[in-house]
Amino acid sequence: MRQHSLQWRTVDITVASVLGVAFGVVFWAWGLVWNGPAAAVFGAFKPAGALIYGVWLVPAVLGPLIIRRPGAGLYCELLAAAVSALLGSTWGLGVLVYGLVQGLAGEASFAALRYRVWRLPVAVVAAALAGLGAAVLDLLQYYSTWSGGWKLTYTVILVASSVVIAGVGGWALVRALAQTGVLDRFPSGRDRTRV
Repeated sequence: MRQHSLQWRTVDITVASVLGVAFGVVFWAWGLVWNGPAAAVFGAFKPAGALIYGVWLVPAVLGPLIIRRPGAGLYCELLAAAVSALLGSTWGLGVLVYGLVQGLAGEASFAALRYRVWRLPVAVVAAALAGLGAAVLDLLQYYSTWSGGWKLTYTVILVASSVVIAGVGGWALVRALAQTGVLDRFPSGRDRTRV
């Protein structure tokens, strides 16, 4: 396993910022989908709305997988939340709490392995932890009156969505980008063969 410095470079800050801003726009747009078409589709069984939740957790996994520096998941997720709030997110500045919790939760998987392992299982655990953090916040803030069964169902669906979209999807996206050569300035881009 090739070691690299954990200090942030200018290119790391730049790319993490671009990811955060881009996903901030995605978050804002995804909020429109969540409150519009998705609310109509999942209206009869609201916990099923968590099927599409994983999109909000992608930066918490994608940032660390690309940048490979401590705090990348937190930085990308929190910046994305801030940008979505500035664009007029339905949830206002409350999304900053979500960005903080989801970013820290996703970061925990990489930190536990001392920022040395970047494989699919670590990305999946990061996504699951970020999803669990989001579920806890949602259940406390928005869905506290739901039955225990609905709460459990919502949590399971949200974590599964996070694993598939943010974990597996984020990892696959990094692998695909690495194959093109656009990540060659990062260890993630030079590590094309590892899974």
